[in-house]
Amino acid sequence: MPELPEVETVRMGLEPVLEGRKFTKVVTRRGDLRIPFPRDFVGRLTGRRVTRLYRRAKYILADLDSGETLVIHLGMSGRMTVYAEGRGAKLGVYVHDAGTAEAGHGKHDHVVMETDAPAKIVFTDHRRFGLMTLVATDALDTDKLFKGLGPEPLSDAFDVKYLKKALEGKRTPIKSALLDQRVVVGLGNIYVSEALFRAGISPKRMAGSISPERVKALLRAIHAVLHDAIKAGGSSLRDYTQADGTLGEFQHRFAVYDREGRPCPKKGCNGKINRIVQAGRSTFYCSACQK
Repeated sequence: MPELPEVETVRMGLEPVLEGRKFTKVVTRRGDLRIPFPRDFVGRLTGRRVTRLYRRAKYILADLDSGETLVIHLGMSGRMTVYAEGRGAKLGVYVHDAGTAEAGHGKHDHVVMETDAPAKIVFTDHRRFGLMTLVATDALDTDKLFKGLGPEPLSDAFDVKYLKKALEGKRTPIKSALLDQRVVVGLGNIYVSEALFRAGISPKRMAGSISPERVKALLRAIHAVLHDAIKAGGSSLRDYTQADGTLGEFQHRFAVYDREGRPCPKKGCNGKINRIVQAGRSTFYCSACQK
């Protein structure tokens, strides 16, 4: 599933053709994705202007001038591709420079949205694990999709004081704690493994046993790995692509993820990357330098 850097990269790709733009035409090719589209979904979007485009956890949100918010989740295989014919530089580097007539007619192209940029945005999802819905903007925090979520990892709220308190007394492995969206949102298997490696912390260590100094190191590592991944356009493993159809590049910079049996890349360490399974997910780490 795309994690925070992938979703943020897609948001960046959508920004020049959505934020401040009006939906001129919306087409749905089926009645549902993971969940049914809400009542009169097309009618409630058409003619509405996007006043703000942002990300919360692994969701992309577009506040509308109607007082509703379009909520988008990519699921396991969802992809949003932006097409703009003769776009020029003003629509941004993530926009696919191609003719729009043929776009949006693929077997798994389930939603097509046109804006006055002008541009066409196509949501493709062959597994249909993604979703699109509409929620009253002033009720987002209490909606079942967002209620109880922790802070954003790149926000001011996610600081040393918060993380120390969140981990205090937790008798669960630190990797599991960081994957808990009630503790911090947006982190997944890849970036937790990479951040723990950078911080030198074993994924098996109990969350409540991490010292204050190592909490600081972990916070720095989380920030650094997320910034690096966003700059690289995310990680492409299977289905994820950027909004212009190209692949992310961060998978070429993995230190531990999916590198079982390879030498540890840390200078002076003679260890090898191990793989274990935690809560049904693969964890990659170096047992020699992660303690």
